[in-house]
Amino acid sequence: MDISLTPDQERFIQAKLQIGKYRSAEEILELALRLLDEYEQSEDDWVKDVRQKIDVALEASKHTSPVDGETFVNGIVERFQQANSA
Repeated sequence: MDISLTPDQERFIQAKLQIGKYRSAEEILELALRLLDEYEQSEDDWVKDVRQKIDVALEASKHTSPVDGETFVNGIVERFQQANSA
């Protein structure tokens, strides 16, 4: 596979090589790909976590009486004020 880099990408890689932290452009690209994989995995994990929390909240809402919007917002404001005064 041939990869074309932009001039900025080439300068970035050359700068890293000149510092001496990496031995080759391949090493830099390998690290970049590994970090991309970790980033995507953490994003997937975050989505799964949020979905699970939503499912838990939906299930809890089935056993809780509804609250109107004004009461809900007032409760949040009250907790915020209490936290700031502590």
